[in-house]
Amino acid sequence: MNNYYFHLSIILLCLCTIGHSRGQAQIVRNTDTGYELWLNYKPVQDLPLKESYIQLYSQVNLPQCKYDEVIAEELKRSLKATLGITPQFISNTTAGIQMSYCKDKSLGMEGYLIRNNNNKIILQAYSDAGFLYGTFHLIRLIQCEYPLDRLNIREVPALDYRQLNHWDDLNGNIERGYAGKTLWKWDELPERLDERYTDYARANASIGINGVVLNNVNADPRILRRDYLKKISALAHILRKYNIRIYLSANFAAPMKPSSTPDVMKRWGGVGELDTANPLEPNVQEWWNTKVDEIYSLIPDFGGFLVKANSEGMPGPQDYHCSHAEGANVLARALKPHGGIVIWRTFVYNPQIDKDRIKRSYKEFLPLDGKFDDNVILQAKNGALDFQPIEPAQPLFGAMKQTSLMPELQITQEYIGQSTYLVYLAPMWKEFLNFDTYCKGAGSSITKIITGKVYPTKYRAMAGVANTGDSNNWTGHHFAQANWFAFGRLAWNPKETIEKITSEWIKSTWNCDKSSEKVITQMMMPTWNSYVRSHSPYSLGLTTQVACHYRAGFDIRANKEWKIDNKGIGTNRTINGTDYVSQYFPTNCTHFNDIKQCPELYLLCFHYVPWNHLMKSGDTFEKEFVESLKQGVKQVEENIQLWRSIREKIDSRRFEEVMNCLLKEQQDAKTFYESAVGFFSAYLPHK
Repeated sequence: MNNYYFHLSIILLCLCTIGHSRGQAQIVRNTDTGYELWLNYKPVQDLPLKESYIQLYSQVNLPQCKYDEVIAEELKRSLKATLGITPQFISNTTAGIQMSYCKDKSLGMEGYLIRNNNNKIILQAYSDAGFLYGTFHLIRLIQCEYPLDRLNIREVPALDYRQLNHWDDLNGNIERGYAGKTLWKWDELPERLDERYTDYARANASIGINGVVLNNVNADPRILRRDYLKKISALAHILRKYNIRIYLSANFAAPMKPSSTPDVMKRWGGVGELDTANPLEPNVQEWWNTKVDEIYSLIPDFGGFLVKANSEGMPGPQDYHCSHAEGANVLARALKPHGGIVIWRTFVYNPQIDKDRIKRSYKEFLPLDGKFDDNVILQAKNGALDFQPIEPAQPLFGAMKQTSLMPELQITQEYIGQSTYLVYLAPMWKEFLNFDTYCKGAGSSITKIITGKVYPTKYRAMAGVANTGDSNNWTGHHFAQANWFAFGRLAWNPKETIEKITSEWIKSTWNCDKSSEKVITQMMMPTWNSYVRSHSPYSLGLTTQVACHYRAGFDIRANKEWKIDNKGIGTNRTINGTDYVSQYFPTNCTHFNDIKQCPELYLLCFHYVPWNHLMKSGDTFEKEFVESLKQGVKQVEENIQLWRSIREKIDSRRFEEVMNCLLKEQQDAKTFYESAVGFFSAYLPHK
């Protein structure tokens, strides 16, 4: 008898141990790590609303489009987690979700309609991709717990090309990347396909991204070798399931023979057999034609090339006394029979062009307006300097009337705190998109220019330099995910409100209650303004060290990038200075030229400002400047307190990881402030 109970107890113990282990495994799998991004599907908390969702989403009539498989997979994944149901896919009119084609051509290739009709949700599109994007919208309605009774949604992307530019090197490093190594496992491709590639595609499709440049603009030419093209073909097979086309950064010297140092950056040579890359040489043109044919034989939906030329040591057409247009057009003509495009960056700053670096790209590219082939897009950074925390908009926008021009925004925070600082970039991008160029009078905003509302444009596009890597949460800092999300949403609709984008990211990512959402919003919204005021007040310009772009470098930059003495600070770019103001249309030129009219946000970009200059607040510039420098420390200290206030509302792992970032930010913000005070105190009249 005792032996029986002994064996029974052993069996029960084993069963409990197995159950506990399974429970532990389940806990590990369900722990929020940030990997799911804003596709962090969690149970709906509003029970009446949940019941209404279940009634509608339990059965789905798919549209019989090429994305049916991924649509069904995403619906099963999301509805199981949010509603606890597995939807049935049926082909009749009784389903609560009805997907069907419509004849509304104005929806284009990617637009869709969602409406509630007789207690059924109708999703319609003119073309296949509309159903893919519309499905993610249907899921977001549940995540954000929107009521469905009065739905009447019409979505058409304002921009046709919505790209992420990855600055990833073939050795796995990411230039200006702060979230680990590259996502692309070149040593495993094409045989092994990391499941993360699919999750990356899902995340991008959910916010409307439809193009990806895989490699660094400082392009290693070996990306165009056949062995790499086979690897890229395997990636393209995954991404095209989510309507994402692949583009490649091309090295202009690729037709040339490899150098003796093919592993040394910018001393690679090429991957061809020629002794020149002169775009006027017929054998160079033929090389590009042959290479492009090879690419399309492996990747039929290849998008085209992104090119950085004659900039920061990269080869280009000017090496052969040819223009940027002559160089771009050779590649464009090779791509055109296949429907491909060339995206040619305007980030150049040859010191021979002008003494003022900020004027150089405009002076190089404006004379070429109308000389580029019609499948060339010029890609210009939002400002003319270099992704600074704040700078006035690049004056090429509005000036290039016969050439397609697309903005290049930087999602990765190269000059804006990297993956340590919580800085929400949507307000900065809105400032840029709303910038009025006055190129055709008041209201000629950059949004209207890039969407073709000011001048007709063949290509409507926007790119963002990605902030992703192989870190578990993709972006290094959990809140940096918001910048990826916001970029996608603004690329789809530049007029979308920051408030809506922010709210939907918080709800989809943190799954928190309304009070916690309010706290997180309070944390995010002021961060860009605070960073600007503390790190580059009034558009001062470059203030960080040359190499890292993070630590304070006032002593290195002073009286090189901007002037400072005991009378004032800034750069005189008025008509009596470097005359940068004249690159803007007359209304802006007049405003920027006059220190009393110049927006204070841009004051030091255009003016050498006396310390005793009176600001609109009534205080002296010196007093405001000194107060601004404190703002970074104040902001992070406020955010630490706000974050602590919702400790019980946030999952423990992500809470601690964010808190660790905030504490590191606090330490680094204090160090930066102390460096600033130590430097500027030598020049301030009232020390």
